[in-house]
Parts: sequence; C-alpha cells; structure tokens
Amino acid sequence: MKILAIETSTEYCSVALWQDGGVSGRCELVGQKHSEVLLAMLDALLTDAGIKIKQIEGIAFGKGPGSFTGVRIACGVAQGLALGADVGVVGVCTLQALAEASGKDKVIAALDARMGELYLAAYEQRNGVWIEVIAPCLCRADAAPNVTGEGWFGVGSGFAVGGEALQARYAKQLCGMDAQAVPQAAAVVRLAAGEFVQGNSVDAALALPLYLRDKVALKTSERTA
Repeated sequence: MKILAIETSTEYCSVALWQDGGVSGRCELVGQKHSEVLLAMLDALLTDAGIKIKQIEGIAFGKGPGSFTGVRIACGVAQGLALGADVGVVGVCTLQALAEASGKDKVIAALDARMGELYLAAYEQRNGVWIEVIAPCLCRADAAPNVTGEGWFGVGSGFAVGGEALQARYAKQLCGMDAQAVPQAAAVVRLAAGEFVQGNSVDAALALPLYLRDKVALKTSERTA
C-alpha cells in the first residue's frame, strides 16, 4: 500500500511516503511558510520515489493540536489531494505522532500552545499498540493531568516552555525528556498505515482538524495583566 502523509502543525514542514512498510520523507524548518513550500516538497518526494499521485492509495495528515494555520493547511491539502486521487483520508493526532517517534513505551507528549498553556496527552505502548492514558487536552503546566507509575518519557516543545513546572508536576515519574522533538510526517504515516488496514479512513470531505480551544490570542488587557 502507498500512503502519503503531511505534517505542518509546528514551524516545521514534513512529508512522508509509506510503501508497503518502507518510509521515506522530508522535513524542513520553514517558520510560517508552509503554504509556500509544502506542494514542492510533496512533488520532490514523489519524484524521488518514482511515484505518481494517482498511484497513492491513501492520504494522512497531522490533524493537531498545534498551530491553527498549520493544522488547517495540512487538512486542506490532504482533502484536495484525496479528492483528486479519489482515496480516503486518515487524520493522526500530533501528540500521538510525538509518542510514536520517541522510541519509548511510556510517553507524555506536550506542545507549546502559547498563552501560558500546553497541549498534552500521555500514551503507553502495549503489545505494539498505543493506549491513550491521558486524552489530548489543553492545560497549564502546573495543572497537567496526573499519570500513575514511573518510567515516563517527556517529548515536545511543552517540556521546553514548561519544563520546570512539568518536572515538578511529575516529579520522579519522568525518566528523561526530549524538548526539541516535533511531530513529523514519518510518524504520522506509520500510525495512519494501521488505520487504513483496519478500514478506518474517511471521505476527504469528512477530514477535520483537532482543535482544543477556540481562543487563539490574548486581549490587550490580558497581555498587560
């Protein structure tokens, strides 16, 4: 099976191609220029693989949480490609993609949500399957949901901006962290492959971003306070 994946929820832009278990991909730090570089990256990826878009059998995308604009770009491009190729779509949570790429079995994934908050979730891998221990949520670092047990590994930019508070919150439960990790399309496509096999893809028109809040900026009075 051939699956194309897109991930643009952070300042990084990445694309990946799954071919019967093999994954190739590209990732670049682009700031806010996802819309300018994404299609060219996809074209280069397919060209290098000798694949035409009509040969793609599924489209996956990082559905969020993350940058509102970035998540919408990934969703919109995935919908457009899927409609053109007449294939299904799978949206993958960016926090689970962080867990997938970590190489660890017990992961607390956190992304900087701005405005003093984090997007956070926790996952544990059992028998090769990710179990959601904490559902994706929006929280302050000092009020992050509890987890039980030890041996948890922290990943994502949330551990950079809220590192001290998160370490205090989880105390000795953390065995390590990677605050530089970002969601990438290679992890998205690996997770999506299983969903396609299980028949869990949706029509392009039904593909939706995952938003955990509606408010995207502080008022002037709130910033002053």
